[in-house]
Amino acid sequence: MKRFSLFFTAMVMLLGLFSCQKAGNDDPFGSGEAPVIDLTTKSAEFVQKGNDFAFRFLEKVDGSQSKDYVISPLSMQFLLGMILNGTAGATADEICRVLGYGAGETAAVNAYCQAMLEQLPNLDSKTTLAIANALVVNSGWSLNADYVSLLDKYYKAEASSLDFYDSKGSADIINKWCSDHTNGLIPSILDEVNPRILAYLLDALYFKSEWEKPFPKEGTRQKAAFTTGAGKEVTVPMMYNREHFLYNVNETLRAVRLPYGNGAFSMTVILPSEGKTLSDVIGYLDEEKWRAFTGAMEEVLVHVGLPKFETQSFLDLKDLLAGMGMPTAFDGKKADFSPMSPAASHLDFVKQKAVIKVSEEGAEAAAVSIGAVETNSIGGPSEQIVVFHADHPFLYLITESSTGALLFAGKFTGLGDE
Repeated sequence: MKRFSLFFTAMVMLLGLFSCQKAGNDDPFGSGEAPVIDLTTKSAEFVQKGNDFAFRFLEKVDGSQSKDYVISPLSMQFLLGMILNGTAGATADEICRVLGYGAGETAAVNAYCQAMLEQLPNLDSKTTLAIANALVVNSGWSLNADYVSLLDKYYKAEASSLDFYDSKGSADIINKWCSDHTNGLIPSILDEVNPRILAYLLDALYFKSEWEKPFPKEGTRQKAAFTTGAGKEVTVPMMYNREHFLYNVNETLRAVRLPYGNGAFSMTVILPSEGKTLSDVIGYLDEEKWRAFTGAMEEVLVHVGLPKFETQSFLDLKDLLAGMGMPTAFDGKKADFSPMSPAASHLDFVKQKAVIKVSEEGAEAAAVSIGAVETNSIGGPSEQIVVFHADHPFLYLITESSTGALLFAGKFTGLGDE
């Protein structure tokens, strides 16, 4: 049971997105099976590569965290895809390889992300799945028109310009975008913006769905025993269900697949086999092994116990992504962001905030991924900008211009006439 809740929360948005389980009564296609994503042969190959990235990403995150977490590999793929379009040379090649593609495969990345963006939200009427992308530029700076056009075409990225010297005001606008596109699950991603940043790129992913076979509320035990990763026994609210589900087991892991809605999406809950740990499971899994394992799943009667829980996490992924093979993008001396703008220098940071809530009815989850591209001294505003914010007590004078005659003088402290 070691780190059980940690692992399957991380898998929700990864393994549920490409499920093709039998549909319930809500099958809009009348085929008896859930609809599938329509991909070109080339893009279909990259689903496998994308899942391979997801498992490697998961393994890196797991190794860096000692507490529960939830991540969205798909959201990170969208963000890195948008960043990729603004890079060239070794910078682009490294990002392509980290994503599981070969060097120079930017067009294939775009085609895959476009197909996901356009088709995923329409697979199940009982599931709400929304994907949104945004490009927020520091006013006074500009991005290459071709780059903005690519992000609009393949990622439907909303482009806007904000005054980053109004740090709090710009952050409030960006945070409102996050809240609006995650149904309020992620109300903020930034405390303030940095005037040295050329542009922020954002992806928001929101998921809400009902279980195909809900957990009966009357069966939930509010204080069921649960053994933590540290071996300590605690109590948690535990939901129970007894239904036919797809199941498989091997020497490393055992798993049950719990479908949502019409079966287009599902949660796969994974436990280590006897004598194994979750670290063993994560180290074992890759796309090929996972595809073989899930392909051998069979429908059996399963008595499922699943904690009712909420998890949220906020991860700084700069070092993690650099360690996965794209250090050049973060190097101010080596990064090549010329396709984005002559003023683009390098990635300042990449972060992701994610939330999940699991109950008897289903699950609600959201993620926001954000990347910040720093400016260089090329192509920026022609004049030096002086920052003067009267955000503390100040004096003021009212004078006549031609003579300098002082008409009024005063002090403002924010305290009124107390």
